[in-house]
Amino acid sequence: MNGEHELGQRTLETAMLPAPAPGMTSRRDASGSLDEVRLLDTQRAFDSVAADYDGPRGNNELIQRMRPALWGAVCRELPAGGRLLDLGCGTGLDAVEFAQRGYQVVATDWSPRMVARTQLRAAAAGMEGRVATAHLGIQQLDRLDDAFDGIYSNLGPLNCAPDLHVVAAECARLLRPGGRLAFSVIGRICPWELVHYSRRGRWRRAGVRAARGVTAVGMNHHTIWTRYYLPREFYRAFAGHFVLAGYRALGLFLPPPYLVDYYRRHPRRCGFLGRLDDRLGALPLLRDMGDHFLIVMRRR
Repeated sequence: MNGEHELGQRTLETAMLPAPAPGMTSRRDASGSLDEVRLLDTQRAFDSVAADYDGPRGNNELIQRMRPALWGAVCRELPAGGRLLDLGCGTGLDAVEFAQRGYQVVATDWSPRMVARTQLRAAAAGMEGRVATAHLGIQQLDRLDDAFDGIYSNLGPLNCAPDLHVVAAECARLLRPGGRLAFSVIGRICPWELVHYSRRGRWRRAGVRAARGVTAVGMNHHTIWTRYYLPREFYRAFAGHFVLAGYRALGLFLPPPYLVDYYRRHPRRCGFLGRLDDRLGALPLLRDMGDHFLIVMRRR
């Protein structure tokens, strides 16, 4: 499910749940539940942007810079030739990338139009034999009966999952012994976002990620229902089935993707900030902040 939540990214997709852009609304739900109606809201939102999601909304330069972090993590943890499950595949950028690197991929998404885009991308790349697709939400993993070496999700789909404890149990069921999880998740503490909106006196917007329940984020006249996490907070839902291998910040010194205009205006400055991200993003304390975090877990 990956922008000001210029959300560009998928249904449970891969591109990233960004924060609401100017004119977008964000409201909190005290109950903390994601029911069927909200899941359908999220599905419609990503369906509505599927046709142009590979453009600035879901794959701008800052998103492109974050995306390969997960590719590297998966390739370090799992040898080519393994079977991977993609949760929230979006338009299939990650699935085709892994297929081209020698993996077999089952790409799933809650948005049928995103799944259709993935099918077209795989066909265009000649990867139909390595990429299978399924219209399947993260909340529907119990419908799968298969075995995988790794499960990944890039740039925010798991922020839209109704119950992470259920996801953890299903991932453990689907993974072979020694299998790995690699997830890129939207974080709770984004220094850039706090500074950006606080300087403009938009205090409520600056603190939107502090919401403990479900938060409604507008995209393309639709609503995406999401949650924000600290890395350790996220891991607690998986701790019964998985051992934490490590995590790092993504987009800590660089601005979040919905501020891509700043990145384009200041390429040299942002090049330096990107190098800081790469060198310092895994350090204690710093790794708990950032627009996203990348977390890797090993099946117990």
